[in-house]
Amino acid sequence: MGTNRDGNMPTKTSNLRSRAENHLDATTGFSQTGDETKRLLHELQVHQVELEMQNAELLQSREELETSRNKFAELYEFAPVGYFTFTTNGLIHEVNLAGAQLLGIERQLLTNHPFASFIADSEGEDIFSQHLQMVMNRQGLLKCEVRLKANHGALLHGQLQSVAVSIQNRPDHILTSIIDVTTRKQLEEALQQAHDKLESTVHERTEELLKTNLRLTQEIAERRKAEESLKITLTEIQELKDRLRAENVYLQQEVAEEYNFGEIIGQSNAISYVFFRVEQVAPMDTTVLLLGETGTGKGVVARAIHSRSARKNRPMITVNCTALPGNLIESELFGRERGAFTGADARQMGRFELADGGTIFLDEIGEMPLELQCKLLRVIQDGEFERLGSPRTIKVNVRIIAASNRNLEEEIKNGRFREDLFYRLNVFPITMPPLRQREEDIQLLVNHFVAKFNKKIGKKIVTVSKETLHALQNYNWPGNVRELESVIERAVITSQGSALQVLDRFDTLQTAADPGVQNIKALTELEHDHILQVLQKAGWRIEGHNGAAVLLGINPSTLRARMRKFGIRRQ
Repeated sequence: MGTNRDGNMPTKTSNLRSRAENHLDATTGFSQTGDETKRLLHELQVHQVELEMQNAELLQSREELETSRNKFAELYEFAPVGYFTFTTNGLIHEVNLAGAQLLGIERQLLTNHPFASFIADSEGEDIFSQHLQMVMNRQGLLKCEVRLKANHGALLHGQLQSVAVSIQNRPDHILTSIIDVTTRKQLEEALQQAHDKLESTVHERTEELLKTNLRLTQEIAERRKAEESLKITLTEIQELKDRLRAENVYLQQEVAEEYNFGEIIGQSNAISYVFFRVEQVAPMDTTVLLLGETGTGKGVVARAIHSRSARKNRPMITVNCTALPGNLIESELFGRERGAFTGADARQMGRFELADGGTIFLDEIGEMPLELQCKLLRVIQDGEFERLGSPRTIKVNVRIIAASNRNLEEEIKNGRFREDLFYRLNVFPITMPPLRQREEDIQLLVNHFVAKFNKKIGKKIVTVSKETLHALQNYNWPGNVRELESVIERAVITSQGSALQVLDRFDTLQTAADPGVQNIKALTELEHDHILQVLQKAGWRIEGHNGAAVLLGINPSTLRARMRKFGIRRQ
């Protein structure tokens, strides 16, 4: 508060002071002292300032409220959604511009107008009535959809969303927003029509396919019946033809099949005992150790054990410990991670992982480095290992079959094989007999190999002379069955006509075991010499009636390949 030009308080304050003094005099009945009057005057001045400040704040709040009201009024008026206020009996109390445009009528004409008059059907009227009742009862936000008929006659779909406003716990009016969902409804109807049409088309096509399938099934059945009849006829003709042409070969093959144990062929006591041992151990998960000379068929026996086990539908993984370099055998067996060593550019699963659930055949186990035997022992004992370059332990379920042509007990004495690993492998040993102890099996093996290479090469060898068989039976076969197979393959290639001609000089080879015999020709040298002699006899003609290929009983291309192999050129 300031002072006037004369240094006195403003008139308003002076009047207030005078009135205050008069009031005090009237109420108290005694005069105020000067000090008391000054104090009261100061308090009144403070109150006056407070009132003026409060009036200013109220004025500012009123202006802000008016601004906000105008803003929301504009939003309400020009919103793209129709806003309605309904009475509890469904009369329109208030509507914004968008709502009036939706119904196609001026706003002032909608006041106190029943909204139900804009609903296109009686079903919609019932829905609207129930909607209002539920909104008032539940006091919550609810939705419904009705078909509306605007004042200009257009039909549309409206989605209503309503909430009740209560006063003193009683519904007073209802606030509703209405959105035009006609386009959405049309799309839904179009989608439903397309779905119905597609479903009908699928049904029709399914019926057509069923009819076609039935017709094709009948045609296939008739065709199969005709094919079976034709096959039976052709089979009968082929059987008669084959029986007349090669009865001797079939009889020999039947004999061979009688003693054929999978891929193992023989009837001798020695090989029959191997059959017995295989049948004993095959159904088990027992570790098997196959012992015997090179070429006796340890790999064939391993496959026979696997094929008769419960693991036959899982793989049998073969590892030749001799064929793998010492620096790679560990990664081949147990796998490696990328970067485990120089050159390990990618992650690789080991053979034990590949054999999980099946069988692993460790051929020539005696060649395994001593430092890896400890890791193999752990796999046998615990069924677990780690890849190279990885700390993660991998568990596998693998049956182990091992084979060796060495005397492992001697290897243990010489410090080249772990004794504890030997005991783990030697649970069920099977020793393969050498071919020199299976003289009665040689004829069966010869017949088997002749039939095998007849089919492979395209020859028709049907007889084996007694002299040839006698020579084969009297040879000691240091290479065992593998050597016999090579001799028969070579004989089938070089034989002329239908009789097997073995050109190898077994009398010379028989004495090869004698250290005093020198300059013994190898079997390949004998074949080289024979081909050279026939070429010279044919005047170096390969093809034609009197060509070397005809004399040898082989194809010209095969002869040329043999000539390249042996380095034979025309002299």
